[in-house]
Parts: sequence; C-alpha cells; structure tokens
Amino acid sequence: MPCLMDTALLHPDPDDADWLIPVLPSAALTQRLQPIEREIREQRRLAIELADVFEPFMAITAHAEPTTQGLTVLEGGDRIGAVIERATAECRSEILTVQPGGGRSEDSLTEAMKRGQTVLDRGIMMRTLYQHTVRHSQGTLAYAARMAQGNVQIRTLEELVDRLMIFDRTVALIPARADRQAALELRHPGLVEYLAKVFEQQWNRATPLVEEVPYPPSTDGITGVQRTIAKLLVEGHVDEAIARRLGMNVRTCRAHIAKIAAALGSGSRAQLGYLIAQSGILDKDT
Repeated sequence: MPCLMDTALLHPDPDDADWLIPVLPSAALTQRLQPIEREIREQRRLAIELADVFEPFMAITAHAEPTTQGLTVLEGGDRIGAVIERATAECRSEILTVQPGGGRSEDSLTEAMKRGQTVLDRGIMMRTLYQHTVRHSQGTLAYAARMAQGNVQIRTLEELVDRLMIFDRTVALIPARADRQAALELRHPGLVEYLAKVFEQQWNRATPLVEEVPYPPSTDGITGVQRTIAKLLVEGHVDEAIARRLGMNVRTCRAHIAKIAAALGSGSRAQLGYLIAQSGILDKDT
C-alpha cells in the first residue's frame, strides 16, 4: 500500500479517511509527470538564456584553432587551404616544399599553378622536392616547366617521407592525418629550423628535374628502381607500402616485382626474397 500511495495509484477517500480510493493508472501517471515536465521546461528556458548570453563570445572565437606553444591544429581541407594561402601571401623571400607521390591531379596542378604564379610575380625563391615517378607524368612536367621560368628549382628523389611546406623559415605545415584533412601549423623556431635542415639534407641528395636520374646501370636485367623495390621487399614491406613510399600505383609496383621475379627465376614470393638476398643485386647499389 505505501508503494501505491507513492505512485498516486491510491488516495484517501475525501468522505471517509479510513478508506483509500484507487486511481486510474493514466491519471496517476499524468499527475506524476507534471512536476517533471515543469522542471524540463524550466531547464530548457535556462539553456536558451545561457545560449543567448554566450553567443557574442562564441562568434569571436568561431574561427580560432587550439594553439599550444607554436603549434596549431588545422581541421578540414578548406581551413588548411586558407592557411596555405595566407602563408604564401605573407611570405617575403623563400618557400620550401616537399610533395611525395606520383603525378598530381589536374585540379591540384591548377591550384598549384595559380599559387605558384603569385610566387613568381613577387620574385620569391621556391624549391620543391618531388619523387622520381613524377618524371612520367606529363601534367606535372608541364607544370614544372612553367614554374622553372622564374626563381623556382625542382628536384626529385626516389623516396620522400611526407608533405612539408616551409615559408621564410618561420612557419611550417605538415600533415596530421593520412586523409589530409588535418594538418599542423608550426611556428616554434626550433621545430621549423629542424624541418628546414631535413629539407636541405634531402635537397642535397636529390636530382634536378632537368637531369637524368643517376640510377646504377641495369644488372642482370634489373633496373635501379627495381633494385630499390627488391630492397624494400627484403625488408618485409608489402606491395601497397612499397608503392606508397616510391610514389607509384600498386599495379606498377607489382609489374616491377613480376619483372624482378622473372629475372631471378622465382616461382613464389617466399622464394623471391631468398633469391634477392642470394643474387647480390642489392650489393651493387651505389
């Protein structure tokens, strides 16, 4: 009976206090819900008032990114592009860029051409590192030829770690996610200088785009790029990882692997690794 009284399913008879009268469950439920609904309405009203109070402050910080000691997290392609545009506009003397991967899409080349023309017009020095595979991309070669008319130098390497942009050695951008939808804007002098030194080391090892890649001569029917693939195979990398590191598609990578296997007389992937190690072709790298 106390539970029924607490849930309003029983209430005292107004004519006789010694008796309890049952209440319809729907009526009892309505009675119990009324104070809860009043509280909900009050909380909703309070939430609206708070939102109105904070709205002017939210507008001030709507476009700000979390920054910690010279590091800013940039979310979204549009925001990253806007920061690159701003850094390019503020740049006064030098831009260093690393662009791994093979040939670039028409859209990305058009955007790069527009940004690069601005750099040329202002007399800014620009150095860019690509991977050797761009030498087989007509679109990228045409872009490079156009850019090389000014203070722009382009070199290629077989392997590059990841994308990098450095402006006047004061601000750098590096990717924060593989999908390229997040990046880090770095302004800490120590970090930017370290990245600039990494760039210089890679630049000194790279080959100017107008020159032939100094691959060692083919040996036993295996080219220089195929020796690089063989080395990565022996190290245990899968086809997709090798293709990504060398800036080529997986189909091209597997075609090279098939040629290596044919040259060494391998009938399986396990045997291929053994034959590569036994053949001594990796000892002939320079």
